[in-house]
Amino acid sequence: MLTTRFTELCGIEHPIVQGGMMFVGRAELAAAVSNAGGLGIITALTQPTPDDLAAEIARCQALTDRPFGVNITLTLSINPPPFEEYRQVIIESGVTIVETAGSDPTVHIEHLKQHGITVIHKCTSVAHALKAERIGADAVSIDGFECAGHPGEDDIPGLVLIPATADALNIPFVASGGFADGRGLAAALALGADGINMGTRFMCTEESPVHDNIKQLIVEGTEKDTRLIMRQLRNSMRVSRNTVSDEVIAILGQGGRFRDIKELVAGVRGRRVFAEGDPELGVWTVGLSQGLIHDIPSAGSLVQRIAADAESVIRGLENRVVVAETAAGRGVR
Repeated sequence: MLTTRFTELCGIEHPIVQGGMMFVGRAELAAAVSNAGGLGIITALTQPTPDDLAAEIARCQALTDRPFGVNITLTLSINPPPFEEYRQVIIESGVTIVETAGSDPTVHIEHLKQHGITVIHKCTSVAHALKAERIGADAVSIDGFECAGHPGEDDIPGLVLIPATADALNIPFVASGGFADGRGLAAALALGADGINMGTRFMCTEESPVHDNIKQLIVEGTEKDTRLIMRQLRNSMRVSRNTVSDEVIAILGQGGRFRDIKELVAGVRGRRVFAEGDPELGVWTVGLSQGLIHDIPSAGSLVQRIAADAESVIRGLENRVVVAETAAGRGVR
């Protein structure tokens, strides 16, 4: 078993987190991941109202007695969701772990920690991770350039971002973006992370509420089949390559503004993709890790397979790499 600071912090067996994905993070998936020893996460804003979130949390609690978390993404908009009400539901439901993301979480972190809740904040840069640590986050999830959804604007891949984060932080962190198997988990641990967070990989599991057509497209897709849209607006988003994402890129490339693409990138259209299985209904998020996904297993078996494979990789290094003494000192051959 791979025990890290993160597994000890969250009371889980394996350093594997299911990403809090919009429209995907529901009770069945979160419970399956948690029952297997990972950390499942329900997505708060997938639920239309705070009362709906309370019901979803109760469904998850009926499906698992293991720790699970709730993601709450703090969006900036003219008519924001009632974040305080969602937060209060989380507290009253007895949830012990919350993942925050988006805009400044200071007030929310302070309030959650007053109720003994462990807070993980999702970041896309070392600077943001350091701020999360300063304002009281217990752990960080750091997103590399490879991730689905919003990778930030710095374009730093995990191979650099993970060790840079390890050098800077004192609190535990998990790495996100590009992870789909045991090799990735072993690599993340070697680079200094305390675990991994996976979104796209968990989309392709039996318990995922994503339509089977979309799961199959991910299995058939490669690492070349994603697009970065809205770069000109400094709100970059990694999505599947389709006619809609191509149209968004073309419009913005010709000097268009957000108002010109607003209807194309509407979240309700992405929700329809996942629910109805037509990949051309809108833009939908997927990460570069789809190039490493070749099956649609149960979420529990996936967690156990990745943990076991990571242990095998780590042990196997002793046979693949020999560290030998040389006349000049220690060397590697």
